[in-house]
Amino acid sequence: MPDFILRRAARVLLVDEAGRVLLFNGFDPARPDHRYWFTPGGGLEPAESAAAGAARELAEETGLLLPLTELGDPVWHEEIEFPFDGQWYRQEQDFFLVRVPSWQIDTSGFDEVERHTIESHRWWSADELESTAERFYPNELPALLRRLTAVPREPAC
Repeated sequence: MPDFILRRAARVLLVDEAGRVLLFNGFDPARPDHRYWFTPGGGLEPAESAAAGAARELAEETGLLLPLTELGDPVWHEEIEFPFDGQWYRQEQDFFLVRVPSWQIDTSGFDEVERHTIESHRWWSADELESTAERFYPNELPALLRRLTAVPREPAC
């Protein structure tokens, strides 16, 4: 059994007006062939709230500055275990939904690890995620995206 580094994290589902979610494409430095798409976000600082961490990570990774009040409550929570750069992590993470009409991504706030391991970004629809052979996290993302972006239907007469 691996020794785990315990970690708290916050992630952001940044969704544009077309209902697409922003994902970054990167890799694990210890396993460069293990490529995957993932949401903006990351580990929390000691004593940092999930909302504060989500806002900080969003600003660093996309250039989008938001007050904490615009994040609201987390829309999803998960606990995961994963390896990264030769270490095993056990991570509790909260996901926040942020809607934007559109956004020009600014990655100038990436840290050294992000600059080295993140190669691109793009906006994905739930349909595209369901049909791709590419790896993305969380695995539940298409269903989560559909649930969170569903437009209430008018009652049938």
